[in-house]
Amino acid sequence: MATSLEHSPNWAVELAAFLRAEPGVGAVRFDAASRKVSVATLGEVDLRELEHRVALTIAAIEGRIGGIAEVPAGFTLQQRDGVTELAGETCATAPKFWRWREFTMPEIQPVDSGAEPVSEWKELTWLAALCAVFGLAGFVTLRFSLGPAWVSVGLFAAALIAGGWDAAKDSWANLRQAKVDIHFLMLAVAIGAVSIGAWPEAVLLLFLFSASGAMEEYALHRTHREVSALLKSAPKRATLMTADGAEREVDVAQLAVGDRVLVRPGEAFSADGEVRKGRSASDESALTGEAQPVEKGVGDTVFSGTLNLWGAVEVEVRRLPAESTLQKIIRLIQTAQKLRAPSERFTDRFGGGYTLLVLGACAVMFFVWWLGFGLPPFENTGGQTSAFYRAMTLLVVTSPCALVLSIPSAILAAIAWGARHGVLFRGGAAIEKLAEITVVALDKTGTLTTGELNVVGVESFPPGRERDVLELAYALEVKSEHPLARAVVRHARAQGVTGGEVDDFQSIIGQGVRGRHEGASVLLGRRELLEDGPFGEWARQLPAASAELSEIWVLGRDVVGRLLLRDQIRAQSRTVLDEVRAAGIHSVMLTGDRRHAAEAVAKELGVDEVRAGLKPEDKVAAIQALRAERGKVAMVGDGVNDAPSLAAADVSVAMGARGSDAALEQAEVILMHDRIENFLAALQLSRRAKWVIRQNLAISLGVVVLMAGAAIFGLVPLAVGVAAHEGSTVVVCLNSLRLLFGRNR
Repeated sequence: MATSLEHSPNWAVELAAFLRAEPGVGAVRFDAASRKVSVATLGEVDLRELEHRVALTIAAIEGRIGGIAEVPAGFTLQQRDGVTELAGETCATAPKFWRWREFTMPEIQPVDSGAEPVSEWKELTWLAALCAVFGLAGFVTLRFSLGPAWVSVGLFAAALIAGGWDAAKDSWANLRQAKVDIHFLMLAVAIGAVSIGAWPEAVLLLFLFSASGAMEEYALHRTHREVSALLKSAPKRATLMTADGAEREVDVAQLAVGDRVLVRPGEAFSADGEVRKGRSASDESALTGEAQPVEKGVGDTVFSGTLNLWGAVEVEVRRLPAESTLQKIIRLIQTAQKLRAPSERFTDRFGGGYTLLVLGACAVMFFVWWLGFGLPPFENTGGQTSAFYRAMTLLVVTSPCALVLSIPSAILAAIAWGARHGVLFRGGAAIEKLAEITVVALDKTGTLTTGELNVVGVESFPPGRERDVLELAYALEVKSEHPLARAVVRHARAQGVTGGEVDDFQSIIGQGVRGRHEGASVLLGRRELLEDGPFGEWARQLPAASAELSEIWVLGRDVVGRLLLRDQIRAQSRTVLDEVRAAGIHSVMLTGDRRHAAEAVAKELGVDEVRAGLKPEDKVAAIQALRAERGKVAMVGDGVNDAPSLAAADVSVAMGARGSDAALEQAEVILMHDRIENFLAALQLSRRAKWVIRQNLAISLGVVVLMAGAAIFGLVPLAVGVAAHEGSTVVVCLNSLRLLFGRNR
């Protein structure tokens, strides 16, 4: 499959940007065979944060590493024996002080299949239900002596098999790798309970454990379902236009950059590309959430997976199908499930060690109760519980299942809710960090404004010929695809203007257009076009436009005038900034525009602070200064020039599916619907998720501490310990599911 660096992002450039943003990192090394990535650090670094940044970077460029790469200036690239290393050029002695740290590359599922993702939640739900039914039947049979004793034992055994089936499979897989986890712990407790005749308690334990597992799997299923919906919208076949004009149907995967494809009405666009022939409209709601069709003509960009509505168009492929906007978004959702939050990674690491600690503590306490306090070892006698019975109770109440599930269940529910409502989180760390920000920095164009220019005024000199100016501008711009031209044509049509034909049309690169209208020369373009002509002296005396406005001058046979244009402010920007301020967050506009223009927009919107006239490196410096002054910073942007500042921020937020590749790949949060108000949804969801996580931790740890103390002093029977601890697991999962079904705005 052909490709080129012009249309395929250069992974070495992206990796070099990561190295520049991480002053404590000197080199990055990949081993594709073992799926390991190593970074060379110099001095003290925050390993947890570094691991997260590495994971985000690798997730963005994985699949291209090892291919053709253009090495940026100031870096060296070495590739041998399947190992790729990119390093910044430095003095000869610096590498001697590097300390290499190794991480596992994040697992990214393939996205070229439309198959329904496999989910176990239904199976786990059925197993939990069977456990409950058989367990309840066994309890009734035992309680009311219905039939011989073996009937209740058989029912209890069936319940234990159903409730422990999934835990047994996981435990067996882990034991083969010499690992133990909470599944093993639950089975050990259940077997111990059965050994002392506590069949109902063993069934209750496994029922609650399997039910909580089903709830967690359901939250994961909802996240997968969002991916599945996008996969189904991805086209599978395309109509390829060959060089001789023939049409041939091919698999989408066979398309190459530069190919032309025919897209008929009602078909989905098969790849990101540019319209070369024909006119139509596209339904882009799958990507942007906008129900309004978007007109498409020659030169307009179309996106894979969006629907062509009414006209047949020829599209030139500008991105390989695997690198399309749709596929990138699918990868973002899938990656989000792999990149864990810092607190979640902590519970993952501590789970196995804690399990061994609990097993060891219970074994020690068994001998303490038996040999130290003289309790019977295995049989409850004379109203006194045995040492083994107390050890089993302690084992139940100190098991960490509720604690281990408390964070991932909330993170998964939050990711699923966000994906369904147009907010994509690239992992749990973004959710936790967004809840802690004290400053939000926002780009102006394309973020607080739409990036689309609107005509806000038409002037003639002398006054009175405004409609003639507009008619002449329409005639010159009606066939152009420039953003300024589209704004002029849109405004003229809204005013009912129709223009005549323009002959000898000619584009003046970087300045405007010229032609002949009704036999006379006509000109449209920048002020400099007039000032350099025969009317230069007079043109230099014309009034200047306000700093926040752009102008287009029109010169005809007997008419001179201009159109004033302004970048349209997003309707919801003011509301968003008001609510951000109410949440105690300081807002800052970072823009490359002139200060006067930036301050005019800031005043209208109520931005707390403006920093204007910034180059990309200036934005990075501003982010670093804001962090030093005010604390954690979120950066919201959409353009290539925003990518460095997005990388420098504590939390990076990109605007919409139409944002630049560089911005999307740096961002940890994607506002899919291209709506600034979704930032509020993301902020409120992250704060609510963090609050739910704290509630879950308080519930799980509180129950462990309280019940462990009671178990040590023999104050609770095994049944109460099971109900309290495993009940807390169910409560934790249900509490997390509130994020999935609740309103977060």
